[in-house]
Amino acid sequence: MTLILILVAVFGLLGLVFLSSLYTYRTVFYSPPGQRSSIDTPLKGSQYKAVAEDIFRISHIMAKIPCEDVSIMSFDGCMLFGRYYHVRDGAPLEILFHGYRSCAFRDCCGGHALSRKMGFNALVVDQRAHGSSGGTTISFGIREHRDCLCWVQYANERFGNQTPIILSGLSMGAATVLMATALPLPENVSCVIADSPYSAPGAIIEKVCKDRHYPVRLCMPFIHLGAWIYGSFRLNGCTAKEAVRSAKVPILLIHGEDDRLVPCSMSHEIASASASPAIVHTFPLAGHGLSYMIDPVRYEKVVYDFLLTIPEVASEISESFSSQYHHS
Repeated sequence: MTLILILVAVFGLLGLVFLSSLYTYRTVFYSPPGQRSSIDTPLKGSQYKAVAEDIFRISHIMAKIPCEDVSIMSFDGCMLFGRYYHVRDGAPLEILFHGYRSCAFRDCCGGHALSRKMGFNALVVDQRAHGSSGGTTISFGIREHRDCLCWVQYANERFGNQTPIILSGLSMGAATVLMATALPLPENVSCVIADSPYSAPGAIIEKVCKDRHYPVRLCMPFIHLGAWIYGSFRLNGCTAKEAVRSAKVPILLIHGEDDRLVPCSMSHEIASASASPAIVHTFPLAGHGLSYMIDPVRYEKVVYDFLLTIPEVASEISESFSSQYHHS
């Protein structure tokens, strides 16, 4: 009888562990196709209210620009979707990545507008488990950074390996491109532009748990376990901070000083760890991912000045854009 009670208690405890892990997985990582953000999904949070109209306006402008739908297969057999915007033959290509539970039109509208002004072609992708891409698990850059390499390989097969490539992203997209610097990127990947990146997946999840007054020491083990059991990935499998220790390309980090989701200090942590030149520009009063919306003129100048330090890209910036911004 005692043995039976012990077995019941053990299996009950295991059941509780698996159910708790499943709950955290579905809350943090699961993204079914019918519940994904779109261009018209309302923006939440007080910091977005002041710029919501601008975001929707620029997003819808981007959505109306003719583009080519493209699809590739990821390293693990997941179908990935993207949109290719052609400006001119032979121009540099910027590959843009959006953030967690967001969409390409929303997070990439400012970056795409700037890329277009500079005369660059753009490939704006739906990250796995977002938009029209396949998959149902968001891995905070763990798998996504390898998807990034797949997109680079696609670009080289299509445009040739002499085409300069700029990798850029916002929030989780920024972490994705920074993590990709640890991979064997082709030599024509010229630089990385990361807007509002987090230093590590676990670190940002823990920070959000604290913000919501969840018991972190209780939650985090189940979150790690949920990722492993149901998502089949290790949450500490890769971090932006560790990845840049082997980076070989220049990195521009942009962060809002009033970012209440991803601390501005995380960009400084990443820059300090980088083996390649990394510069940080912060924007006063800007919330998470809102630096462009708060001060588009300065944002454009910051990106322009950075790209002027990349010879193969600097020579390709359109003359009409260069005439507006002179390197100081």
